[in-house]
Amino acid sequence: MIAQLIGTIVEKIPPEIVLDVNGVGYEIQLPMTSFYQLPDVSQAVTLFTHFVVREDAQLLFGFVDRLERNLFRVLIKANGVGPKLACTILSGMSAKQFVSAVMHEDITALVKMPGVGKKTAERLVVELKDRLSGLDELPNLSIHKPMISGVGQGAILAPVMSPVNEAISALVALGYKPSQAESAVKKIATEDATSEKLIRDSLKSMV
Repeated sequence: MIAQLIGTIVEKIPPEIVLDVNGVGYEIQLPMTSFYQLPDVSQAVTLFTHFVVREDAQLLFGFVDRLERNLFRVLIKANGVGPKLACTILSGMSAKQFVSAVMHEDITALVKMPGVGKKTAERLVVELKDRLSGLDELPNLSIHKPMISGVGQGAILAPVMSPVNEAISALVALGYKPSQAESAVKKIATEDATSEKLIRDSLKSMV
């Protein structure tokens, strides 16, 4: 199990990054709540990780907060919830918001996440309520800033993509339909908006 990586960010294309760890590039997918906390390309960062091995793929998920990773691990143990859906849920709401929704049986908030129907939302409440009891009141459940140290060398420049197209691509990768993602992004797009701002505001508008 790969539990933690410390390296230099060489590429950022939400919701994924490439992290250079001693010359080895790790492709890591993050929920957007963690992605927003990352430093710029060429800077070092510490990520808590979860490694998923499937017959057709090996996937690495990263989190800037240990508690968010723990919640991800709780989520993927629920029936009908895989790593991608868990990552999508944690992109649409913070760890604290998700715990609060489950504890208060807020089905309406949960079904707004792509891939979460009413039955899945009800199952999440039933299966996770006891496991998450008390976590909604912990002040340290909010996302902490990642550890950043120094400036890396030899950063790889990602292909240039407009903020709008990058935001749409990220939302599609998180499970939203292309038409839904495009509509949400273009409604709020401005000339000076970054892709991360567009993603954040689009997710808010769809929740």
